[in-house]
Amino acid sequence: MRLIHIRVPDAVLNSVCGVLDDRDISYVQTKETSDDEAAWLLQFPLPPEAVDEVLDDLKATGLDADRYTVVGNAETARPDQSNSARRHEDRISHDELRGRAVGMNPGQGTYYGMTVLSAIVATAGLLLDSPAIVVGSMVIAPQVGSALIASVGTTLSDRRLIVDGVRDQLLGLAVAIGSAALFGLFIRYSGFVPGQLRVTTVQQIAQRISPGFLSLVVGLCAGAAGAFGLATALPVSLVGVMIAAALIPAAAAIGVGIAWGLPAVALGAGILLLVNVASINLTGVLVLWGLGFRPLNWAADRPPSETVRTYAPTVVAVLTLLVAFAGAGTVTAQQMQVETSVNNAVTEALSNESYERLRLQSVQTRFGGVSVYRLDRVVTVTVSRPADRPYPALVSDLERAVGRSIADDTTVEVTFEDRHPTE
Repeated sequence: MRLIHIRVPDAVLNSVCGVLDDRDISYVQTKETSDDEAAWLLQFPLPPEAVDEVLDDLKATGLDADRYTVVGNAETARPDQSNSARRHEDRISHDELRGRAVGMNPGQGTYYGMTVLSAIVATAGLLLDSPAIVVGSMVIAPQVGSALIASVGTTLSDRRLIVDGVRDQLLGLAVAIGSAALFGLFIRYSGFVPGQLRVTTVQQIAQRISPGFLSLVVGLCAGAAGAFGLATALPVSLVGVMIAAALIPAAAAIGVGIAWGLPAVALGAGILLLVNVASINLTGVLVLWGLGFRPLNWAADRPPSETVRTYAPTVVAVLTLLVAFAGAGTVTAQQMQVETSVNNAVTEALSNESYERLRLQSVQTRFGGVSVYRLDRVVTVTVSRPADRPYPALVSDLERAVGRSIADDTTVEVTFEDRHPTE
């Protein structure tokens, strides 16, 4: 429940009380004598979904609700007045939405400090190939606030929120990448990891350098879940972990690619990070819009040219998100097509009778290099085999099959897991 405190001038008191009485809203009326203007302080509880609706009706009476209106939390209320909303939309008010988004973003020192710590922990987790440590980095990452601030600002056409959210996201991710790169360089050259470590074979890193359909789904769902959690008065702490899961490990993987001098790793993780950032912000805006949030003084029948001028921050932000999503999404779509073709080719090659005793464990298609005209790929196939069988022709057979499927020369790496006769 929300407890509303609103200052009502004597001139519109009867009209305001009439609105509350019409909705069967119980209220307390107190005489206010702090200045020369006769005024009253009204207090009444409302369910969260009724706040916007009731305040709009009160403003229609001539009340200047922006002059003094306070919305607080109420643990219980008698009567609870749960029927005071006529539209029964499961969402909070516009003002509360803005306040919650701003309140989720910590101060600059805390934000960047926690970003550095989360990036270092994520880098350690990636190099240790430890899912638990990577999850721990998501828990302490503060990125949820800046992402949701940008989505709320875009939805409400609030230029200040858009600038704050975009700035904090870009700088925060830059700090995360830089921290991961510096920590990676320290780890690499201090001897804490083997000098010949192939980071592309580490599972936790390999998962972040090949953006595909499932990676896109994570970003889309994270943004939607964050918007739902913020707008419907549900706890968003766990949603923050989901948003961090789409951002921090990818940023750490970019840092690892930089530290190890592997442009393909940095590129793959960079595309994944860009896709996730665009997805989170775009779906956040779409969900908030679908829940009924609009800029102040929104008019659906406004001419398009006037809409562009009036709500320029929203228009610019949405167009930027669409361009970023389309650019990164195009590369992701191409990667998805390549992965599908490669998977089919590997399956077909292994269906040969000479490979009937092999068991396919996994197929991974990742960026292997960058040229002027194309993105080269490296395919890693993991199979289990009987311990006494070498299969010397497997690599060449897979390279031919994969090359035909994507009409390009591709490097195929095969990892064998020996299987004992009892298995």
